[in-house]
Amino acid sequence: MHAFPYLLVSLAAYLLGSIPFGYILVRLFLKEDIRSKGSGNIGATNVIRSGSKGLGALTFLLDACKGYVAVMLAGRIASMAGLAPVNYQNAAALAALFAILGHIYTVWLRFKGGKGVATALGVFLALAVWPALAGLGVFIVVVVLTRYVSLGSILAAVVFPIFALILPHAPRTALLTAVIFLVPAIVIAKHHQNIARLLQGKENRFGKSASKSGATAA
Repeated sequence: MHAFPYLLVSLAAYLLGSIPFGYILVRLFLKEDIRSKGSGNIGATNVIRSGSKGLGALTFLLDACKGYVAVMLAGRIASMAGLAPVNYQNAAALAALFAILGHIYTVWLRFKGGKGVATALGVFLALAVWPALAGLGVFIVVVVLTRYVSLGSILAAVVFPIFALILPHAPRTALLTAVIFLVPAIVIAKHHQNIARLLQGKENRFGKSASKSGATAA
């Protein structure tokens, strides 16, 4: 059955993406629940706001790595002996999508997770490395200039599909092309509260303490 390998890839990617590294690291090293700190988000930015830049950096790295690994494993899972052959790009696209969904809606925390920024970076480094690096460059420049992590995340999500289209690339399947647009759209949608605060001039800048209603990017 051709559908079974895709289902297996999607499930494996979701479970990998659902590992809540921010929650685990803060619980393990600080003996605290990150969901009770700052914005209540489990992403890297809120971990940093909890008082540990090192744990925040490690959270970002691990969240990105799980996205990257999910996509890289997709081909191996899809080509396992005994499974029907499937298109690698389609398998990788599904892995990317479900890794993001796993991070945002993690089964281990009652389907409440992060906003998917770091994990999106990881999956796109595996799918389209140069557009991903270009998006990362936009994120860094915006955050350095404005100190708004959320704005950097949103603009990086906006420009990534553009870079993916205009930079040289091999032919892509329709599903992979759709995911290249869909994942950034999901990340932007998860920042709807940040967008509202940015428009109102109430968004927290990076480096300042955030209240319970504050913003976080990842």
